[in-house]
Amino acid sequence: MSRTLLRSFALAAALLGLLAIGVPSTEVPERATAMPDGKVVRKIKRYQRATWRWQRVMGVPRTPNRKLYLKTRDKQYRLHVMHQWRKRAIHAKRRAHNPPHEPQWRCIQRYEGAWNDARDPYWGGLQMDRSFMRAYAPRHLLRRGWANRWSPVEQMWVAERALRAGRGFYPWPHTARMCGLI
Repeated sequence: MSRTLLRSFALAAALLGLLAIGVPSTEVPERATAMPDGKVVRKIKRYQRATWRWQRVMGVPRTPNRKLYLKTRDKQYRLHVMHQWRKRAIHAKRRAHNPPHEPQWRCIQRYEGAWNDARDPYWGGLQMDRSFMRAYAPRHLLRRGWANRWSPVEQMWVAERALRAGRGFYPWPHTARMCGLI
């Protein structure tokens, strides 16, 4: 045989070996298929709510939902949808807990006050006043009250909205200078 023919056979054999090893299984784990349909639908809805909650905190649009999993009885499809929403929820939570300018917000908070500071007229670790909260966090204000009741992550995302709106770090002029941001 010629060398090119041998090389072709060797290459084909190597590719077949890689394909046989590297093909991921499309089967769903046995314990997942044993899950009742009602439980799968409840988990899908739970993961959707979690995803949407973190997206609301970050101020990004909600992931759309066409609810096709309710229109079909296909268990494999519902399990696939459940796994997709679980991944989205994990990703949204991870992203929400890492605001883009977190070190800067923590520096400002260090000089401003405690995260649960409730002294009037400024609340929270970033010392937000009423007009600031109404402008950048009206839903948080309605749902949770003043900024001293919000988590540090929520306070940072509200400040991030102000930053993106073009206000920069100027709502905190003295502490932003101390942190080297202005």
